[in-house]
Amino acid sequence: MKGNQKLLTVLDQLLADELTAINQYMVHSEMCENWGYNKLHVDIRKQAMDEMHHAEWLIERIIFFEGTPTVSKLNPIKIGKTVSDMIKNDNSDELDAVRSYNEAIKLARSVDDQGTIDLLTKILKMEEGHVDWAEIQRSQIQQMGLENYLVNQAGGAAS
Repeated sequence: MKGNQKLLTVLDQLLADELTAINQYMVHSEMCENWGYNKLHVDIRKQAMDEMHHAEWLIERIIFFEGTPTVSKLNPIKIGKTVSDMIKNDNSDELDAVRSYNEAIKLARSVDDQGTIDLLTKILKMEEGHVDWAEIQRSQIQQMGLENYLVNQAGGAAS
């Protein structure tokens, strides 16, 4: 089925955002594991997996519309040097993602594409969950101090 060209372009841009997020989250996750912050490693890795699902769904939708997904384009990746920087960078990117998905949903509505609206809404809700997670982490750091926060993140080591 031929899709709306403007919407296909936006879906491809969203795909680049998701592919970038996967890479950024995987690096952050592995850095946390290396530093012994096992809870953060698991949580951030789960978010990377969520982003992989988003990318997969976007690829499926682009192909459904007889488009060719661009999987070689990445946006600049912002690797944090500290846990606080990681959370800040990831939260900023997730807020951008929420804005992008809301704009894409408006476009899909304007071209009467309910299937794409449903998909983008599903992803949007997951992205909002990522924003919420980052805001909770930032709040905990502020309330208990970075050192106490990091002590809590060291638990949950895999056996």
